[in-house]
Amino acid sequence: MTLQHKIGQFFFPAVFINDTEANIQEMEQLIKTYNIGGLTFFHSRASAATNYETKKKIVFNDDSYQRLKDLIVRYQKCAPTPLLMSIDAEWGLAMRVEKTPQYPYAITLGALPESESHLVYEVGKQIGLDLKSAGIHYNLAPLADINNNPNNPVIGYRSFGENKEKVALFALEYLRGMTDVGVLGCLKHFPGHGNTNVDSHLGLPVLKENLEELLANELYPFIKGIKNQVDSIMIGHLAVPALNDGKDTSATLSKNIIENLLRKRLGYDGLVISDALNMHSVSKLYDKKGQLEWEAFNAGNDVLCFAENVAEGIDEILKNASPERINESYERIMKCKKQVGILASTAASAVLDFEKASILNKKVAANSLTKISDNGSTSLLLEASEKGKLAKISLYKPTNNAFFQDLKIDFPADEFAIETDTLDTITALEQKLEPYDSLLISLFVPKAKPMNNFDIDTEVLTFLEEIFLTKKCVLYVFGNPYALQVIPNLKSAVGVVQAYQDFTEFQQVAAQQLIENSACKGTLAVHIEGL
Repeated sequence: MTLQHKIGQFFFPAVFINDTEANIQEMEQLIKTYNIGGLTFFHSRASAATNYETKKKIVFNDDSYQRLKDLIVRYQKCAPTPLLMSIDAEWGLAMRVEKTPQYPYAITLGALPESESHLVYEVGKQIGLDLKSAGIHYNLAPLADINNNPNNPVIGYRSFGENKEKVALFALEYLRGMTDVGVLGCLKHFPGHGNTNVDSHLGLPVLKENLEELLANELYPFIKGIKNQVDSIMIGHLAVPALNDGKDTSATLSKNIIENLLRKRLGYDGLVISDALNMHSVSKLYDKKGQLEWEAFNAGNDVLCFAENVAEGIDEILKNASPERINESYERIMKCKKQVGILASTAASAVLDFEKASILNKKVAANSLTKISDNGSTSLLLEASEKGKLAKISLYKPTNNAFFQDLKIDFPADEFAIETDTLDTITALEQKLEPYDSLLISLFVPKAKPMNNFDIDTEVLTFLEEIFLTKKCVLYVFGNPYALQVIPNLKSAVGVVQAYQDFTEFQQVAAQQLIENSACKGTLAVHIEGL
């Protein structure tokens, strides 16, 4: 293989499951011509990071999973060297593909007791099997970021929490599950994206910590991963001036961070992959096509994820890099390909198993449910129900949700829902609630990201603020626990239970817990202001 062909192995351009035939043929030609090393799959062009600029509407397609499988077969057929297929599947293929099993977010897993860490292993294993069923053998997950900034706009629910030991333990369990079924994993985003308040898709986050502080906290899970031979580490688009002579240079473009810190000081010799090179924190730095790809490679990255200038990037690397440096990265990539069996066509397949996913989700729900406060919730609601003084209110889901359905026999009551953001709906509801003195409220948090108060309408927050003071309320929150911070007068509620996901399994477990008045085994993985 020529040096030029070897350099082609470093490039993992983005491919889109729901793309046009013209785009697919263009990618096939790129693979054939440049001996591309791998691909990174996204749902569609509108759903990728570039959507922050284009604001294109995402069109969903129930056939996405079959399209993904077919595309992988098609792309592999035209590849001179078998492609390493990668995808972001932090909570399963469902992160990118409709009608596939979804598993809990990392922040939900972080609520599990450490004694139940085997469930994180099982989640990693099942995600690995789901990926293999499609023909993917490289998951760009999990996060090793310690989320110690509640205002982080992009990490938050994707992190196992703010405790470095627990983050490290759970990340390794997740990785071990994937490894045991032959799928590569990736710890990200080195040296740690948790304590930031800028989305690196849009701008460049800056970490103010010095090396000693990073070694004591942010780097801890990565160090544990290195000791356990993690398959790969992704470098984040974030600046650490203390490690770069005071400069705000992205870690992905910093020899000091990749070569000096990660390779030499921490002793890591595995695969290093850049975060997506189309992200605005780095994509707009250079006018010359191929310059970004060269700078990222020169800094120490082996794999150039979401590289947009393949031909020009190959030329720049060929012109500037030594044969020794090229061969180092090439050997690391080939080692990973051999590990998953694609070079010898020994990679085993698997099938999607929705039943196993459901059973696992129920186990996670039963062990992560977290009681925030409880002043006799069950007895209060039972007594109010018997007197006809109980009403149930569902926020952002209709009343036929699984939580309310499972409570119909034990807690019969009139049911109401707020599914729109109109003030008229809430005003009308307040009038209807006058005869009731006790309320069971289920809040299905609309969004996992904190922007715009998780998309909880101001009118809904005002409604909760007032109702907590005038009625005896029990609140179940199905969503990101950070949403608790935006709910006013929360301490005035009789009881609050954090249920994390809106999955049917989590709703069923929450209903069972209320009926039985049982203890909750989970604990919040992050600090919540005001609790």
